[in-house]
Amino acid sequence: MAELRQRVRVGSDALQELVEELAVRLQRSVVIDDPLVRLICSSQHFGDEDPVRIRSLLQGRADAGIIRYVLDQGVARWSKPGFIEGRDDLGLLTRYCVPLRERGELLGLLMVVAPQGALTREETDTVARAVPAITAQLRADELAADVEKLDMRETLLSLFGTSEATRATARQQILDGGLLPDAPYAVVNVVQVSRSPEPPGQVEIALRGALERFHHTRSADGVMAVARDGAVLLQVSDRPLRTRELEDQATEVREALATYLDASAAPVIGIGGAQDGLAASWASHAQALVAARAARRLPHLKGIGVWESLGELAVLLQVPDDVLSPMLLPRPLRLLLESPGGQKLEETLRCFLEHAGSIPRTAEALQIHRTSLYYRLRQIQEVTGLDLDSGGDRLVLHLGLRIRELLEAQADQTAA
Repeated sequence: MAELRQRVRVGSDALQELVEELAVRLQRSVVIDDPLVRLICSSQHFGDEDPVRIRSLLQGRADAGIIRYVLDQGVARWSKPGFIEGRDDLGLLTRYCVPLRERGELLGLLMVVAPQGALTREETDTVARAVPAITAQLRADELAADVEKLDMRETLLSLFGTSEATRATARQQILDGGLLPDAPYAVVNVVQVSRSPEPPGQVEIALRGALERFHHTRSADGVMAVARDGAVLLQVSDRPLRTRELEDQATEVREALATYLDASAAPVIGIGGAQDGLAASWASHAQALVAARAARRLPHLKGIGVWESLGELAVLLQVPDDVLSPMLLPRPLRLLLESPGGQKLEETLRCFLEHAGSIPRTAEALQIHRTSLYYRLRQIQEVTGLDLDSGGDRLVLHLGLRIRELLEAQADQTAA
Protein backbone atom coordinates (compact mmCIF):
# COMPACT_ATOMS: atom_id res chain seq x y z
CA MET A 1 0.00 0.00 0.00
CA ALA A 2 2.92 2.36 0.66
CA GLU A 3 4.02 1.94 -2.97
CA LEU A 4 0.48 2.59 -4.18
CA ARG A 5 0.30 5.84 -2.27
CA GLN A 6 3.48 7.04 -3.96
CA ARG A 7 1.95 6.50 -7.38
CA VAL A 8 -1.48 8.09 -7.04
CA ARG A 9 -3.29 10.72 -5.07
CA VAL A 10 -5.17 9.11 -2.23
CA GLY A 11 -8.49 10.65 -1.27
CA SER A 12 -8.99 11.94 2.25
CA ASP A 13 -11.41 10.24 4.64
CA ALA A 14 -13.82 13.12 4.11
CA LEU A 15 -13.79 12.60 0.34
CA GLN A 16 -14.27 8.86 0.77
CA GLU A 17 -17.35 9.46 2.93
CA LEU A 18 -18.89 11.74 0.30
CA VAL A 19 -18.31 9.14 -2.42
CA GLU A 20 -19.79 6.32 -0.34
CA GLU A 21 -22.83 8.43 0.50
CA LEU A 22 -23.48 9.20 -3.18
CA ALA A 23 -23.01 5.54 -4.17
CA VAL A 24 -25.52 4.37 -1.56
CA ARG A 25 -28.09 6.88 -2.77
CA LEU A 26 -27.62 5.78 -6.38
CA GLN A 27 -27.08 2.10 -5.62
CA ARG A 28 -24.31 2.30 -8.21
CA SER A 29 -20.51 2.18 -8.05
CA VAL A 30 -18.91 5.62 -7.92
CA VAL A 31 -15.26 6.50 -8.54
CA ILE A 32 -13.27 9.70 -8.30
CA ASP A 33 -10.31 9.81 -10.72
CA ASP A 34 -7.72 12.52 -11.08
CA PRO A 35 -7.42 14.35 -14.43
CA LEU A 36 -5.13 11.56 -15.67
CA VAL A 37 -7.86 8.95 -15.00
CA ARG A 38 -5.94 7.56 -12.01
CA LEU A 39 -7.92 6.34 -9.05
CA ILE A 40 -8.30 8.69 -6.08
CA CYS A 41 -11.08 6.89 -4.23
CA SER A 42 -13.81 4.38 -4.95
CA SER A 43 -17.09 3.31 -3.39
CA GLN A 44 -18.26 -0.19 -2.56
CA HIS A 45 -19.56 -2.41 -5.37
CA PHE A 46 -23.21 -2.82 -6.30
CA GLY A 47 -22.83 -5.78 -8.62
CA ASP A 48 -21.82 -3.47 -11.46
CA GLU A 49 -18.06 -3.89 -11.33
CA ASP A 50 -16.22 -4.58 -14.60
CA PRO A 51 -12.65 -5.77 -15.32
CA VAL A 52 -11.44 -2.18 -15.58
CA ARG A 53 -12.78 -1.31 -12.13
CA ILE A 54 -11.31 -4.46 -10.56
CA ARG A 55 -7.86 -3.86 -12.11
CA SER A 56 -7.93 -0.23 -11.01
CA LEU A 57 -8.65 -1.21 -7.43
CA LEU A 58 -5.91 -3.84 -7.44
CA GLN A 59 -3.27 -1.79 -9.24
CA GLY A 60 -4.26 1.68 -8.06
CA ARG A 61 -4.65 2.85 -11.67
CA ALA A 62 -6.21 1.91 -14.98
CA ASP A 63 -4.23 0.37 -17.82
CA ALA A 64 -2.60 2.76 -20.28
CA GLY A 65 -5.05 1.73 -23.00
CA ILE A 66 -8.03 2.63 -20.82
CA ILE A 67 -6.51 5.96 -19.82
CA ARG A 68 -5.82 6.89 -23.43
CA TYR A 69 -9.33 5.83 -24.49
CA VAL A 70 -10.99 7.97 -21.83
CA LEU A 71 -8.79 10.99 -22.50
CA ASP A 72 -9.40 10.65 -26.23
CA GLN A 73 -13.09 11.30 -25.51
CA GLY A 74 -12.03 14.83 -24.60
CA VAL A 75 -13.16 14.58 -20.96
CA ALA A 76 -10.42 17.00 -19.88
CA ARG A 77 -12.25 19.67 -21.89
CA TRP A 78 -15.83 18.75 -21.02
CA SER A 79 -17.80 21.55 -19.41
CA LYS A 80 -20.75 19.35 -18.49
CA PRO A 81 -21.46 15.68 -17.73
CA GLY A 82 -21.65 13.05 -20.43
CA PHE A 83 -21.40 9.33 -21.06
CA ILE A 84 -18.24 7.43 -21.92
CA GLU A 85 -19.32 4.50 -24.03
CA GLY A 86 -18.28 1.05 -22.89
CA ARG A 87 -15.79 -1.08 -24.79
CA ASP A 88 -16.09 -4.86 -24.57
CA ASP A 89 -12.55 -5.32 -25.87
CA LEU A 90 -11.24 -3.17 -23.02
CA GLY A 91 -13.50 -4.67 -20.37
CA LEU A 92 -15.13 -1.30 -19.81
CA LEU A 93 -18.81 -0.71 -18.99
CA THR A 94 -20.39 2.61 -19.91
CA ARG A 95 -19.83 5.37 -17.38
CA TYR A 96 -21.53 8.65 -16.59
CA CYS A 97 -18.66 11.13 -16.28
CA VAL A 98 -18.83 14.46 -14.48
CA PRO A 99 -15.84 16.83 -14.77
CA LEU A 100 -15.16 18.31 -11.34
CA ARG A 101 -14.05 21.89 -11.88
CA GLU A 102 -13.35 24.96 -9.81
CA ARG A 103 -13.06 28.25 -11.68
CA GLY A 104 -12.51 26.31 -14.88
CA GLU A 105 -9.68 24.17 -13.54
CA LEU A 106 -10.22 20.43 -13.80
CA LEU A 107 -9.65 18.82 -10.39
CA GLY A 108 -10.91 15.34 -11.17
CA LEU A 109 -13.50 13.13 -12.80
CA LEU A 110 -16.53 11.64 -11.05
CA MET A 111 -17.49 8.34 -12.69
CA VAL A 112 -20.76 6.49 -12.14
CA VAL A 113 -21.01 3.02 -13.65
CA ALA A 114 -24.06 2.97 -15.92
CA PRO A 115 -24.08 -0.29 -17.95
CA GLN A 116 -27.26 0.64 -19.84
CA GLY A 117 -25.81 3.96 -20.98
CA ALA A 118 -28.43 6.03 -19.20
CA LEU A 119 -29.37 7.45 -15.80
CA THR A 120 -32.79 8.62 -14.68
CA ARG A 121 -33.48 12.30 -14.15
CA GLU A 122 -33.62 11.64 -10.43
CA GLU A 123 -30.19 9.99 -10.52
CA THR A 124 -28.54 12.80 -12.47
CA ASP A 125 -30.08 15.32 -10.05
CA THR A 126 -28.67 13.33 -7.12
CA VAL A 127 -25.21 13.41 -8.71
CA ALA A 128 -25.50 17.14 -9.41
CA ARG A 129 -26.38 17.88 -5.78
CA ALA A 130 -23.36 15.92 -4.58
CA VAL A 131 -20.86 17.53 -6.96
CA PRO A 132 -20.28 20.86 -5.12
CA ALA A 133 -19.29 19.17 -1.85
CA ILE A 134 -17.07 16.62 -3.61
CA THR A 135 -15.38 19.34 -5.67
CA ALA A 136 -14.78 21.48 -2.58
CA GLN A 137 -13.22 18.54 -0.75
CA LEU A 138 -11.01 17.73 -3.74
CA ARG A 139 -9.77 21.31 -3.73
CA ALA A 140 -9.12 21.21 0.01
CA ASP A 141 -7.11 18.02 -0.36
CA GLU A 142 -5.16 19.52 -3.24
CA LEU A 143 -4.37 22.78 -1.43
CA ALA A 144 -2.89 20.81 1.45
CA ALA A 145 -0.36 19.33 -0.98
CA ASP A 146 0.25 22.46 -3.08
CA VAL A 147 2.33 24.26 -0.44
CA GLU A 148 4.80 21.39 -0.37
CA LYS A 149 5.03 21.34 -4.19
CA LEU A 150 5.70 25.08 -4.39
CA ASP A 151 8.35 24.92 -1.69
CA MET A 152 10.14 22.10 -3.53
CA ARG A 153 10.14 24.05 -6.78
CA GLU A 154 11.74 27.04 -5.11
CA THR A 155 14.24 24.86 -3.28
CA LEU A 156 15.41 23.13 -6.46
CA LEU A 157 15.67 26.45 -8.29
CA SER A 158 17.97 27.61 -5.51
CA LEU A 159 19.93 24.34 -5.49
CA PHE A 160 20.62 24.69 -9.22
CA GLY A 161 21.25 28.45 -9.13
CA THR A 162 24.44 30.40 -9.70
CA SER A 163 25.03 31.50 -6.10
CA GLU A 164 27.17 29.08 -4.11
CA ALA A 165 25.74 30.37 -0.82
CA THR A 166 22.16 29.93 -2.02
CA ARG A 167 22.95 26.42 -3.24
CA ALA A 168 24.43 25.53 0.15
CA THR A 169 21.31 26.80 1.94
CA ALA A 170 18.99 24.82 -0.36
CA ARG A 171 21.08 21.70 0.14
CA GLN A 172 20.80 22.03 3.90
CA GLN A 173 17.03 22.54 3.68
CA ILE A 174 16.68 19.30 1.72
CA LEU A 175 18.79 17.37 4.21
CA ASP A 176 17.20 18.92 7.32
CA GLY A 177 13.73 18.22 5.94
CA GLY A 178 14.60 14.59 5.35
CA LEU A 179 13.62 14.97 1.69
CA LEU A 180 16.75 13.20 0.47
CA PRO A 181 19.62 11.37 2.13
CA ASP A 182 23.16 12.76 1.97
CA ALA A 183 24.15 10.25 -0.72
CA PRO A 184 27.47 10.46 -2.60
CA TYR A 185 26.02 10.61 -6.13
CA ALA A 186 23.42 12.87 -7.73
CA VAL A 187 21.96 13.04 -11.23
CA VAL A 188 19.34 15.37 -12.70
CA ASN A 189 16.79 14.63 -15.42
CA VAL A 190 15.06 17.47 -17.26
CA VAL A 191 11.75 16.91 -19.06
CA GLN A 192 10.50 19.46 -21.57
CA VAL A 193 7.25 19.50 -23.56
CA SER A 194 6.14 21.55 -26.54
CA ARG A 195 2.96 23.53 -26.68
CA SER A 196 -0.05 21.26 -26.94
CA PRO A 197 -3.84 21.67 -27.04
CA GLU A 198 -4.22 20.25 -23.53
CA PRO A 199 -6.35 22.29 -21.09
CA PRO A 200 -4.55 24.52 -18.55
CA GLY A 201 -2.92 22.47 -15.85
CA GLN A 202 -3.21 19.15 -17.68
CA VAL A 203 0.44 19.14 -18.79
CA GLU A 204 1.66 19.82 -15.26
CA ILE A 205 -0.53 17.04 -13.90
CA ALA A 206 0.73 14.68 -16.60
CA LEU A 207 4.37 15.47 -15.83
CA ARG A 208 3.81 14.84 -12.16
CA GLY A 209 2.02 11.59 -12.92
CA ALA A 210 4.82 10.38 -15.21
CA LEU A 211 7.61 11.19 -12.75
CA GLU A 212 6.24 10.47 -9.30
CA ARG A 213 6.96 6.74 -9.42
CA PHE A 214 10.67 7.63 -9.44
CA HIS A 215 10.56 9.36 -6.05
CA HIS A 216 11.82 6.09 -4.63
CA THR A 217 13.29 3.21 -6.61
CA ARG A 218 15.54 0.31 -5.74
CA SER A 219 18.54 2.35 -6.82
CA ALA A 220 17.77 5.94 -5.87
CA ASP A 221 15.74 8.47 -3.91
CA GLY A 222 14.38 11.50 -5.68
CA VAL A 223 12.45 14.75 -5.57
CA MET A 224 10.87 16.66 -8.42
CA ALA A 225 9.63 20.10 -9.36
CA VAL A 226 7.00 20.57 -12.07
CA ALA A 227 6.00 23.60 -14.13
CA ARG A 228 3.59 24.17 -17.02
CA ASP A 229 6.09 23.24 -19.71
CA GLY A 230 8.55 20.93 -18.03
CA ALA A 231 9.86 19.22 -14.94
CA VAL A 232 13.05 18.40 -13.10
CA LEU A 233 13.81 15.14 -11.32
CA LEU A 234 16.76 15.06 -8.92
CA GLN A 235 17.90 11.62 -7.81
CA VAL A 236 20.60 10.64 -5.33
CA SER A 237 22.11 7.22 -4.80
CA ASP A 238 24.86 5.29 -3.06
CA ARG A 239 26.37 4.32 -6.42
CA PRO A 240 26.42 6.00 -9.84
CA LEU A 241 23.26 5.14 -11.74
CA ARG A 242 24.10 3.26 -14.93
CA THR A 243 23.37 5.00 -18.23
CA ARG A 244 21.11 2.14 -19.31
CA GLU A 245 19.15 2.48 -16.06
CA LEU A 246 18.60 6.17 -16.67
CA GLU A 247 17.65 5.64 -20.32
CA ASP A 248 15.11 2.98 -19.36
CA GLN A 249 13.66 5.36 -16.78
CA ALA A 250 13.43 8.14 -19.36
CA THR A 251 11.72 5.78 -21.80
CA GLU A 252 9.09 4.95 -19.16
CA VAL A 253 8.48 8.65 -18.55
CA ARG A 254 8.02 9.31 -22.27
CA GLU A 255 5.63 6.36 -22.58
CA ALA A 256 3.57 7.64 -19.66
CA LEU A 257 3.40 11.13 -21.18
CA ALA A 258 2.29 9.59 -24.49
CA THR A 259 -0.61 8.07 -22.56
CA TYR A 260 -1.56 11.28 -20.77
CA LEU A 261 -0.91 13.95 -23.44
CA ASP A 262 -1.60 14.64 -27.10
CA ALA A 263 1.22 13.67 -29.48
CA SER A 264 1.91 17.35 -30.18
CA ALA A 265 3.44 17.67 -26.70
CA ALA A 266 6.52 15.87 -28.15
CA PRO A 267 8.32 15.46 -24.80
CA VAL A 268 12.11 15.30 -24.68
CA ILE A 269 14.28 14.27 -21.75
CA GLY A 270 17.82 15.34 -20.94
CA ILE A 271 19.91 13.23 -18.56
CA GLY A 272 22.79 14.97 -16.80
CA GLY A 273 26.01 13.34 -15.70
CA ALA A 274 26.51 11.87 -12.23
CA GLN A 275 27.96 14.42 -9.78
CA ASP A 276 29.33 14.32 -6.24
CA GLY A 277 26.17 14.54 -4.18
CA LEU A 278 23.67 17.37 -3.72
CA ALA A 279 26.39 20.01 -3.51
CA ALA A 280 27.36 19.42 -7.15
CA SER A 281 23.90 18.57 -8.51
CA TRP A 282 23.70 22.01 -10.14
CA ALA A 283 26.31 20.81 -12.66
CA SER A 284 24.19 17.77 -13.54
CA HIS A 285 21.21 20.10 -14.03
CA ALA A 286 23.18 22.30 -16.44
CA GLN A 287 24.28 19.18 -18.34
CA ALA A 288 20.72 17.85 -18.46
CA LEU A 289 19.54 21.09 -20.10
CA VAL A 290 22.14 20.64 -22.85
CA ALA A 291 21.16 16.98 -23.23
CA ALA A 292 17.50 18.00 -23.57
CA ARG A 293 18.49 20.41 -26.32
CA ALA A 294 20.27 17.52 -28.05
CA ALA A 295 17.13 15.40 -27.76
CA ARG A 296 15.11 18.22 -29.33
CA ARG A 297 17.56 18.96 -32.15
CA LEU A 298 18.71 15.46 -33.12
CA PRO A 299 15.91 13.12 -34.24
CA HIS A 300 18.10 10.00 -34.08
CA LEU A 301 18.18 10.35 -30.26
CA LYS A 302 14.44 9.59 -30.23
CA GLY A 303 13.62 12.18 -27.58
CA ILE A 304 16.24 11.19 -24.99
CA GLY A 305 19.60 12.96 -24.68
CA VAL A 306 22.36 11.69 -22.40
CA TRP A 307 25.12 14.13 -21.48
CA GLU A 308 27.72 11.41 -21.14
CA SER A 309 27.08 10.29 -24.73
CA LEU A 310 27.18 13.70 -26.44
CA GLY A 311 30.95 13.92 -26.88
CA GLU A 312 32.08 17.05 -28.71
CA LEU A 313 28.44 17.92 -29.45
CA ALA A 314 28.08 18.86 -25.78
CA VAL A 315 29.96 22.07 -26.53
CA LEU A 316 28.27 22.87 -29.83
CA LEU A 317 24.79 22.27 -28.43
CA GLN A 318 25.28 25.20 -26.08
CA VAL A 319 25.15 27.52 -29.07
CA PRO A 320 21.73 29.28 -28.86
CA ASP A 321 19.18 28.35 -31.52
CA ASP A 322 19.11 31.88 -32.93
CA VAL A 323 22.91 31.87 -33.37
CA LEU A 324 23.14 28.48 -35.07
CA SER A 325 23.39 29.30 -38.78
CA PRO A 326 25.44 28.34 -41.87
CA MET A 327 27.72 31.28 -41.10
CA LEU A 328 29.23 29.20 -38.27
CA LEU A 329 30.59 26.70 -40.79
CA PRO A 330 34.37 27.21 -41.24
CA ARG A 331 35.18 28.74 -44.64
CA PRO A 332 37.41 25.82 -45.70
CA LEU A 333 34.52 23.38 -45.16
CA ARG A 334 32.13 25.65 -47.08
CA LEU A 335 34.57 25.67 -49.98
CA LEU A 336 34.66 21.88 -49.90
CA LEU A 337 30.88 21.54 -49.86
CA GLU A 338 30.54 23.94 -52.80
CA SER A 339 33.25 22.27 -54.90
CA PRO A 340 32.62 19.75 -57.74
CA GLY A 341 32.20 16.34 -56.15
CA GLY A 342 31.76 18.01 -52.78
CA GLN A 343 29.35 15.39 -51.45
CA LYS A 344 31.79 12.56 -52.13
CA LEU A 345 34.69 14.51 -50.64
CA GLU A 346 32.63 15.39 -47.57
CA GLU A 347 31.81 11.71 -47.04
CA THR A 348 35.50 10.83 -47.40
CA LEU A 349 36.57 13.56 -44.97
CA ARG A 350 33.96 12.54 -42.41
CA CYS A 351 35.02 8.88 -42.57
CA PHE A 352 38.72 9.81 -42.37
CA LEU A 353 38.19 11.94 -39.27
CA GLU A 354 35.87 9.41 -37.61
CA HIS A 355 38.58 6.79 -37.99
CA ALA A 356 41.25 9.04 -36.40
CA GLY A 357 43.08 9.55 -39.69
CA SER A 358 43.74 5.84 -40.22
CA ILE A 359 44.23 5.15 -43.93
CA PRO A 360 43.63 1.37 -43.75
CA ARG A 361 40.42 1.66 -41.68
CA THR A 362 39.07 4.57 -43.75
CA ALA A 363 39.69 2.76 -47.04
CA GLU A 364 38.00 -0.36 -45.66
CA ALA A 365 35.00 1.60 -44.41
CA LEU A 366 34.58 3.38 -47.76
CA GLN A 367 35.34 0.18 -49.67
CA ILE A 368 37.85 1.88 -51.94
CA HIS A 369 41.52 1.26 -52.75
CA ARG A 370 44.08 3.16 -50.70
CA THR A 371 45.35 4.86 -53.84
CA SER A 372 41.87 6.29 -54.45
CA LEU A 373 41.68 7.42 -50.82
CA TYR A 374 45.03 9.25 -51.06
CA TYR A 375 43.80 10.97 -54.22
CA ARG A 376 40.62 12.15 -52.51
CA LEU A 377 42.52 13.39 -49.45
CA ARG A 378 44.84 15.42 -51.70
CA GLN A 379 41.75 16.94 -53.34
CA ILE A 380 40.35 17.86 -49.92
CA GLN A 381 43.61 19.58 -48.94
CA GLU A 382 43.78 21.48 -52.23
CA VAL A 383 40.18 22.74 -51.97
CA THR A 384 40.27 23.65 -48.27
CA GLY A 385 43.85 24.87 -48.10
CA LEU A 386 44.26 22.89 -44.88
CA ASP A 387 46.77 20.21 -43.90
CA LEU A 388 45.14 16.94 -42.79
CA ASP A 389 48.34 16.05 -40.93
CA SER A 390 47.73 19.06 -38.66
CA GLY A 391 45.72 18.36 -35.51
CA GLY A 392 44.41 21.92 -35.48
CA ASP A 393 43.27 21.81 -39.09
CA ARG A 394 41.56 18.46 -38.55
CA LEU A 395 39.77 19.90 -35.51
CA VAL A 396 38.46 22.82 -37.57
CA LEU A 397 37.04 20.48 -40.18
CA HIS A 398 35.64 18.00 -37.65
CA LEU A 399 33.83 20.69 -35.69
CA GLY A 400 32.55 22.11 -38.95
CA LEU A 401 31.04 18.75 -39.88
CA ARG A 402 29.37 18.52 -36.47
CA ILE A 403 27.90 21.99 -36.92
CA ARG A 404 26.62 20.87 -40.31
CA GLU A 405 24.86 17.91 -38.65
CA LEU A 406 23.08 20.29 -36.27
CA LEU A 407 22.10 22.57 -39.15
CA GLU A 408 20.68 19.65 -41.13
CA ALA A 409 18.67 18.48 -38.11
CA GLN A 410 17.40 22.03 -37.61
CA ALA A 411 16.33 22.22 -41.26
CA ASP A 412 14.52 18.87 -41.02
CA GLN A 413 12.58 20.06 -37.95
CA THR A 414 11.61 23.29 -39.70
CA ALA A 415 10.40 21.36 -42.74
CA ALA A 416 8.38 19.01 -40.55
